[in-house]
Amino acid sequence: MGFGLGVSPEQRATEAQIDEEMLALVTQLTNEVNWQMRERGLTRADLAARMGVSPGRVSQILGGGENLTLRTLAALSTALDARFDIELSSPKAEDTYQEESAPASNHHSFPRAQHHENARNGGAPRPRHR
Repeated sequence: MGFGLGVSPEQRATEAQIDEEMLALVTQLTNEVNWQMRERGLTRADLAARMGVSPGRVSQILGGGENLTLRTLAALSTALDARFDIELSSPKAEDTYQEESAPASNHHSFPRAQHHENARNGGAPRPRHR
């Protein structure tokens, strides 16, 4: 046994995969919220006031360093007068986006945001995979 007392290589691999997925979700969430704020001309202070929290709390949320609750996500969507669309699907090559600023050997894949896809398709929404 190695240094991970009682932790199998499979468990370590699963934990690494979970961490990678968490990073991808946080990145997607913060990108979406920032995009929505820009579209509405909102500052972090404006968003904080709409959520009934301090601007520092909004900075914590957008900093991505914590596991957000569903209540916080609901507060964000209400404050932005928007909604989150949640879809759980099998990853497919055409449904993933590789972070362009990261080197090819160190990229994160996550589902593309609907508004980014709409912009690429001249406003037409991309078909949903069901």
